[in-house]
Amino acid sequence: MVPVLAGRTRNSLILRANTALIDGSLAKTGLKHPQFIDFFETAGCAPRACIQLFLIHGGNANQGPNVKSLSASPPLARALAERNYNDATPVQTAVLARDAIGRDLLVSAQTGSGKTVAYGLAIASDMMGDAERLPRASAPLALIVAPTRELALQVHRELEWLYAYAGARVVSCVGGMDPQREKRELEAGAHIVVGTPGRLCDHIRRKRLDVSELKAVVLDEADEMLDLGFREDMEFILKTTPDTRRTLLFSATLPRTIVSMAKQYQQDAFRVEVTGGDGGHADIEYQAIRIAPGDVEHAVVNVLRFFESPTAIVFCNTRNAVNHLQAALLERGFSVVALSGELTQNERTKALQSLRDGRARVCVATDVAARGIDLPNLGLVIHADLPNDPEVLQHRSGRTGRAGKKGISVMLVIPARKRRAELLLNLAGIDAVWGIAPTVEDIRKLDQQRMLQDALFGEETTEDDLVLARALLAERSAEDIAAALARLYRSRLPAPEDILDPGQGGRSRDDRGAREDRGARRDSRDARGDDRAPRAKSKSRGEMPEGSVWFRAAIGRNKNAEARWLLPMICRRGGIGKQDIGAIRIFDASTEFEISANAVDEFTAKIKRPDKEDNIRIEALPNGPQGDTPSFDKRPPRKPPYKDKDFSAKPRYDAKPRREDKPHFEDKPRYDKLKQHGKPQRDDARRFEGAPPRAKGPKPGKNQERQNWPDVDKSSPSKKPKKKKHRKGA
Repeated sequence: MVPVLAGRTRNSLILRANTALIDGSLAKTGLKHPQFIDFFETAGCAPRACIQLFLIHGGNANQGPNVKSLSASPPLARALAERNYNDATPVQTAVLARDAIGRDLLVSAQTGSGKTVAYGLAIASDMMGDAERLPRASAPLALIVAPTRELALQVHRELEWLYAYAGARVVSCVGGMDPQREKRELEAGAHIVVGTPGRLCDHIRRKRLDVSELKAVVLDEADEMLDLGFREDMEFILKTTPDTRRTLLFSATLPRTIVSMAKQYQQDAFRVEVTGGDGGHADIEYQAIRIAPGDVEHAVVNVLRFFESPTAIVFCNTRNAVNHLQAALLERGFSVVALSGELTQNERTKALQSLRDGRARVCVATDVAARGIDLPNLGLVIHADLPNDPEVLQHRSGRTGRAGKKGISVMLVIPARKRRAELLLNLAGIDAVWGIAPTVEDIRKLDQQRMLQDALFGEETTEDDLVLARALLAERSAEDIAAALARLYRSRLPAPEDILDPGQGGRSRDDRGAREDRGARRDSRDARGDDRAPRAKSKSRGEMPEGSVWFRAAIGRNKNAEARWLLPMICRRGGIGKQDIGAIRIFDASTEFEISANAVDEFTAKIKRPDKEDNIRIEALPNGPQGDTPSFDKRPPRKPPYKDKDFSAKPRYDAKPRREDKPHFEDKPRYDKLKQHGKPQRDDARRFEGAPPRAKGPKPGKNQERQNWPDVDKSSPSKKPKKKKHRKGA
């Protein structure tokens, strides 16, 4: 559907005025003037849009809605034609339908569905009317509110080229930028203002942003703004703007809070829900890859090497995970940048610019930091950590597959998270393809194909190239030169990683039926009673079939080892299940456990890799269990228990000699110590000859003692005489 902007009477006048322009196009289709008018009146198209559509497509009147024909303004249609916008997306067609003209809109559409161009075309009639150009800029006519700086700047760029030929002045007001520069731009006048909620509220409170002339207000990604805590700012903006405005609310999802806000601040809103069809976004291919718990980094490396997208983004849940993965990818030779909440606006701008320029290929980011970013040629999204809910999964995957381009979304799933991944995909309505990570052999085969198709072989050969080629052939054989070229080509690429296949792993929904069947059989046996002979007990954990192998872990009772946490640790380190573990024997310095023959090879390979959570060393025991051994613990053996000590050899208390039996030394001479009064005094007189001996008694003063020394001049006073103070007025 396309909007109705004029009546029949005006159609005939405009068509007569443009007869010379469309005669050639009409001749191609065989349509006459009455047929031409009836066709576009049935479609409900405005006369100006009819001519634009007809001239652009060369008279192909049987073609469906075109995005250039949806705009009744020639400047906007010209801008769309220069950008090669040929087919209108569903959301663009819906917001410009006949029932949506001039009404408040509540639109639910997925990320990357062309919403920016959709509401850019929708508000054109509110700002321009029937005019082809906007008046001189003064107070803003439209206000666009976006949740993040990146999204606001992206909308600013989109609206600038869309309204370039209409003479629109677009101003951005976002956090992290110079507010004084924004103040000067607002004072110079603007037609459209794009900004984040906090900065817009600040300008409104400081009377820098005049909202009295607003014709339309657009809330882009309203659900994201609510998640980020901007509800009060959004309500403040809606309360401050005029009541006669037109409110357009766009959101990827429509939770209750969005619906209640629409009822409160919108009038007779026209609701539009655009779905991506079955299986999520139609332009995105979803894949779920099973990996071992310790292979997340290796899987990311192989996925990046396998798909070779010009730009890729890897999502993590925490800042520490982002920094760790960025360092790992940099070490392997990838050009990678990180986006997290700890970066400043200048650092974020430089990182995004490096991705747009092609200097960086991979972006590792958190959910909050990556909201609203639009990267060109982004064809791959990797979920290193599973998202928290289906909405986040859709927002992450929506970074790719934009504007009609194809994209791939890959989820890395460890066995313990398989059920959660299945639930997320089910709630999001996505049908993902399950598989394993690309192997080294798969990546090598693709490298060979890409090398043969490299643009280097298609370039024109110069005379200098031929001279160098002949010189190489004279010194080396063709096979040696080709091998050197292959090595040179591979040296530019990061090396793929060896990854173990974890198998199916985890329990899916099909396993629940088996557990229910076992429970039903157990209940039926209990109902029959105990009239049968008792059966032999089932095999215990310690009994394993032939071929099992024993292992020893360097932890025991001395370090509080217990089976309740040793069992999950062994499963995690070896990537096996509880059913593959037999007996567990805990000793003082070590622990020995048994692994089934089916899981020995996989367990042995995985325990050789370093573990992030603990550094417990595990080794195989080819000769079977050996019992407690001090090979791991170098501490001395424990003392025997108190009850095991032998007290028989010790003498009894009565056998000890008494005090009166000890010999007394009555004739022993006594040495009395000299009594000292106070602290011992230093004998300074020894430094001078003829110093008189000190007399007993209290220590004399320093001045008095120095006067008795022979080398002291008694005529010179020890202190300077004090000057007499004269009173004033004496």
